[in-house]
Amino acid sequence: MIKQSFRETSHAIDRQVVDAGDYYLARLEDGQTLRIVDLKGNQAADTLFYAAEDPAEHYSAVNTLREQRNLYLTAGSDLMSNENRVMLSIVADTCGRHDTLGGACSTESNTVRYDLEKRCMHACRDSWMLALAEHPEYGISKRDIAHNINFFMNVPVTEEGDLTFADGISAPGKYVELTARMDVIVLISNCPQLNNPCNGYDPTPIELLTWNQ
Repeated sequence: MIKQSFRETSHAIDRQVVDAGDYYLARLEDGQTLRIVDLKGNQAADTLFYAAEDPAEHYSAVNTLREQRNLYLTAGSDLMSNENRVMLSIVADTCGRHDTLGGACSTESNTVRYDLEKRCMHACRDSWMLALAEHPEYGISKRDIAHNINFFMNVPVTEEGDLTFADGISAPGKYVELTARMDVIVLISNCPQLNNPCNGYDPTPIELLTWNQ
């Protein structure tokens, strides 16, 4: 569902650009709103959410899809934790839908999906691991990495139940906004993938803006 935001960029308390292959790691307080902007179009922002009070509680694709009875995320979707609590709500969305099934690229998946020679190409799981290694103060470790959301990514499901990685449906300037319903930690890998048609084989920057409400 397409829903525009009423928030003015000039009122944001934080604003930063994240290059493809880089990460974003920050705390979002209960009631604060985060906007993720697809600056160039059809980029994938591979995102994990954790409860700040206990990172063992994290975003759950299973609980989210069950509660909303929809495979895709958009305005009006509540993101549920593995404790079945609402972590965040999508309050605005100009893209229309976001993937929560396709997972994140890794050196292993690069090998399986593309070619053995692609194994050493940088991947989202590398970015997450670097973020956690550089910021131990968040108390998140490798074992806490769970299923993620791929904002702006297009992963249609066939009638047979297979996943297909298709051309993106986003465009330059499209965004999604999420309001925290508890204190959360946000971990994003701005995908560096060069082998996937979802981003036109051209990973690009995203922008993150935060408001107090």
